[in-house]
Amino acid sequence: MTNYEKYVNVFVETFSVSAEQVEKLEYQGISEWDSVGHMGLIAALEDAFDIMMDTDDIIDFSSFEKGKEILANNYEVEF
Repeated sequence: MTNYEKYVNVFVETFSVSAEQVEKLEYQGISEWDSVGHMGLIAALEDAFDIMMDTDDIIDFSSFEKGKEILANNYEVEF
């Protein structure tokens, strides 16, 4: 499984959405992605990629696309 597939999978499993929907997702754009859902997402991403995210990155993680950027730039996750 590629890193991109793992990343998509985390969103699909965390928010119960289809893989086609994830690329457009933004924080609070769906009811599941509230503050509690956000922390679940972060925990799942940390497990999937074996990382520990900084608080600033968790706060800045505001969309599917922004998350890819944060993981690639700050945690050496290649997509």
